[in-house]
Amino acid sequence: MSTALIGALASCASPVSRMPASGPSAGYSSVTPTAIPAASAADEAGLQRFVQSFRPRALSSGISPATYDRAMRIAQYNPDVIRLDRKQSEFSRPVWLYLDSAVSDVRISTGREKNAQLSSTLSRIEAQYGVPREIVLAVWGMESNFGGNRGKMQIIPSLTTLAYDGRRGEMFQNQLIAALQILQAGDTDPEHMLGSWAGAMGHTQFMPTSYLEYAVDFTGDGRRDIWSDDPTDALASTAAYLARSGWQRGQTWGAEVQLPANFNMGLIGKGTRRSAGDWSAQGVRTMSGGGLPAGNGSIIMPAGARGPAFFITDNFRSILRYNNSDNYALGVAYLGERIAGRSGIQGAWPRSDRPLSTAERQEIQVLLKRRGFYDGEIDGLFGSGTMEAVAAFQRSIGATPDGYPTSILLGQLRG
Repeated sequence: MSTALIGALASCASPVSRMPASGPSAGYSSVTPTAIPAASAADEAGLQRFVQSFRPRALSSGISPATYDRAMRIAQYNPDVIRLDRKQSEFSRPVWLYLDSAVSDVRISTGREKNAQLSSTLSRIEAQYGVPREIVLAVWGMESNFGGNRGKMQIIPSLTTLAYDGRRGEMFQNQLIAALQILQAGDTDPEHMLGSWAGAMGHTQFMPTSYLEYAVDFTGDGRRDIWSDDPTDALASTAAYLARSGWQRGQTWGAEVQLPANFNMGLIGKGTRRSAGDWSAQGVRTMSGGGLPAGNGSIIMPAGARGPAFFITDNFRSILRYNNSDNYALGVAYLGERIAGRSGIQGAWPRSDRPLSTAERQEIQVLLKRRGFYDGEIDGLFGSGTMEAVAAFQRSIGATPDGYPTSILLGQLRG
């Protein structure tokens, strides 16, 4: 599920109602929806009260009474959705294990097969939007395993449950309004609007607000259909999303690089952005010893000074708009590289490092905050803010400021 897509609370003018009639159609997905488990009487009654109280807001947003009532006929409290929303992993997966899974041999092979099967369609998408076919295929592979895991939950019950009883009610209320606008536009119907528990839909897992802003009807059949077995609209919509997020035609996402022995590690991170020429002047080279790809960019080291380094361009940042995770963006980048027949990551990862538990990651944030290096949330999630704080602490004790949290770093903070 794309975290950036969840956060994109885009507004959209309400379209004319033309919801299709219920029932199977050649354009619909062959996926069978997951059955919703029974909820307690209190939970179900509470959700139905929410459905009635939410109706004026939906109608004031341009949703017709017919669209709202038709959609809410299938609204049920789904306890599985709440359980998944509140679930938190005990350990965070290291980047190398994440990439082992994201860029697996099976996924590479499947991506190459899809590249051959959809060659004509992908060529037309690339010509129109300027995003390389291998990047579009890689997003598809990352998001739904090339359509094999599009999600089986009906979106309306899931979003209604989250809007009513979730931790982020206001956000999911916006997503519910957007889902109703999609239904009103006639792109699908409530029964066939399927996706993940959090509302991410179709082949490339668009949240409803992102769908309204970026989805395209590439087939020309009058529907922006990202759910059906035909992935054409979903792939084109993904390319449109990346293009509008700043993808530069004719440029790459970046490259793995080697750094000179005297490289200033204080320059590591997305906060430092320089031209390829400036980085080259400091001795940064590709793994083959050549010059860097054209464009401005940053140097990142997701596993710290003992792991691989990457020069990332603005196109990498476009992938981050899709999902704001360096690991995810690297997964897309290198799955794309391998689908296109190019080499994978050459540098060695520090695979002997012990993964930190969520409690340990939260403790690092607490201790950084106590020392005045961090002012963000104590959530155990290590984004750019936490990594910058780690680097600042490392500088303060004379350690290599690579921003990489380890059990050794935790011991230093405790000391």
